[in-house]
Amino acid sequence: MPSMTPPGGPAPAAEHIPVLLGRVLTLLAPALAGPAALVVDATIGLGGHAEALLAQHPRLRLVGLDRDRDALARSAARLAPYAERTMLVPAVYDELPRVLADLGVARVNGVLFDLGVSSLQLDTPARGFAYAVDASLDMRMDRSRGQTAADVLNSYSVAELARVLSGYGEERFARRIAAAIVRERTRAPLHSTARLAELVRNAIPAATRRTGGHPAKRTFQALRIEVNDELGALARALPAAVAALAVGGRIVVLAYQSLEDRLVKRILAAGATSQAPPDMPVVPPELRPELRQLTRGAEQASAAEVAANSRAASVRLRAAERIREAA
Repeated sequence: MPSMTPPGGPAPAAEHIPVLLGRVLTLLAPALAGPAALVVDATIGLGGHAEALLAQHPRLRLVGLDRDRDALARSAARLAPYAERTMLVPAVYDELPRVLADLGVARVNGVLFDLGVSSLQLDTPARGFAYAVDASLDMRMDRSRGQTAADVLNSYSVAELARVLSGYGEERFARRIAAAIVRERTRAPLHSTARLAELVRNAIPAATRRTGGHPAKRTFQALRIEVNDELGALARALPAAVAALAVGGRIVVLAYQSLEDRLVKRILAAGATSQAPPDMPVVPPELRPELRQLTRGAEQASAAEVAANSRAASVRLRAAERIREAA
């Protein structure tokens, strides 16, 4: 398949290391061995996992999605040797049904989600994802549309901000931080990551600031999730991805924070659970599980991988295989 994204973008960062690459390849391999196998990388990022999959399976076709057009340009450059077998599409992962329909694809053999903020986004200060470097409060993964983090901070009420910080950042001091934000913006609108980070630090009790990492970490996570509707998109995307799997197809999900992982756990567990009453002596096929879980709980990176790639420290991997068609 030809690429929809021109390969003329900047070369990918040489230091980019795909998280849990060996485990991802092993889990997907049985589903991708066929002569016409098709895999979807729903969060292609800098293309590290995709490149390894295409290299391992010489006949594999790959559809790569990402809402970040900078990431797609980097992936196109990295995957140029496999351009005839790839299709890169600018889309959020919950748009998967539309993308597959546009391509005339009914079923796929594998789906990979590598969730959260990408290396490219973290390492580009101007994107506003990092609290360690001063930049504009943007945080949009797709910079062509939607509200920015500054829009959220300068327009939400105290109650709305507290909801975001508590719900998406699991921040204990959400109300205090929200009130401080609203007080501060009456003096001047908030547009700087450094100003926000300092504001959060000052709003949190001194004793708490001494433990648990940077005090603004949870606030920045919460804003990023709100700006990009990450959990809403994931809640829509996972069932759609499972529905797109052929029998024998596999889904692998890498999550990096507890809210994502809980959602992945719940959806995959539901698909792997019989819908029959516990006392039913013979379970009809339409009530049997659609999925078989391939991991026991969430798998984590080894100490050696974390030492080589610090971004693997918080990863939680879950995987499942479709074992029957939906009723």
